[in-house]
Amino acid sequence: MIRKLKSGEYRIYSRKINPKTKKRRNLGTFESLDAAKKHEKAIQYFKHR
Repeated sequence: MIRKLKSGEYRIYSRKINPKTKKRRNLGTFESLDAAKKHEKAIQYFKHR
C-alpha cells in the first residue's frame, strides 16, 4: 500500500496490521511514485519466493 506524505514523498506500508503496535509497518519511503511502485513489486516478488 503506497501513501503520499505531506512532505511530497511516497511511503510503502504493509497490507497487514502489526498486532503488537496496531499499525501498519513502514516498508520504505521514496521521492517518486514510480520508485515506490518499483520497490513494492520487488517486495511482492520476494515475499512469494
